[in-house]
Amino acid sequence: MEDLKKKNMTETDKEIVFSKAIKAGKRIYYVDVRKNKKDDMFLAITESKKVISGEGSSPSVSFEKHKIFLYKEDFDKFINGLQEAIKFIDDNSNHTNDYNTEEKTVEDSIETSSDIKIDIEF
Repeated sequence: MEDLKKKNMTETDKEIVFSKAIKAGKRIYYVDVRKNKKDDMFLAITESKKVISGEGSSPSVSFEKHKIFLYKEDFDKFINGLQEAIKFIDDNSNHTNDYNTEEKTVEDSIETSSDIKIDIEF
């Protein structure tokens, strides 16, 4: 049984070919580039939120995780949808954000951010 666990862990480790953690407040976002059995690459994005429950001297700490998988054929659609959503927020907000410019795209935000840089070639 222990050998099976080690084998599965090794296979899982080989799936991830690039990983980036982005810390944002109480959340950490993990952006992983993974390979499937056919060597096709895709993104796995995981949101991890720290949850503290209980009171007193022994609170319990756990992490809620939510994951999405984004495949290469959907990258353009995802980027376009994200850009539309960000533009909507910018157009309908009373305050400005770091990424608040009319011509700035999601790619620009990723390339110029000090918190994240993703360089993926397919």
